[in-house]
Amino acid sequence: MYPKLKLPQYSQQGSALIIGIFVLTVMFLLAASLIRIVSDADESVNMEVWGTRALFSANSGADAALSQLFPLSGVNGSCSNVSSTWSPPTGGNGFHNCTVLVNCNATTVASITQYRINSLAVCETGNCAGNSDSSTCLRVSRQVEVEARGN
Repeated sequence: MYPKLKLPQYSQQGSALIIGIFVLTVMFLLAASLIRIVSDADESVNMEVWGTRALFSANSGADAALSQLFPLSGVNGSCSNVSSTWSPPTGGNGFHNCTVLVNCNATTVASITQYRINSLAVCETGNCAGNSDSSTCLRVSRQVEVEARGN
């Protein structure tokens, strides 16, 4: 009924090669995008961990300043009693490579003293010496402000 068409052998050569190159290119692009997604997720987790570490360091610095401002003896202190830096206790692995700067300001209105404590924590890892643009440097800072009232 219908004649069978036979294409010559030489006109069919190379089509599998073109399809193979196309499949390899698409797979390479998919793999490259997956690698980028995993890398971004890893960087995001690192930033979250170091940000949390800096926040807790700033909170601890503010707590230490409050304990210096209002000691257990019940006597109201002054901002001169608050140290400008807070050092974590030895063996505090959670505060590794974190520095905390504390600032205290007092304002008195109508015989009531209002204290404002600013605690700035900076945590870093990698090669952060100086102002280097090293890609291995990760530096995160968090700031906490606390207000307290004394007589």
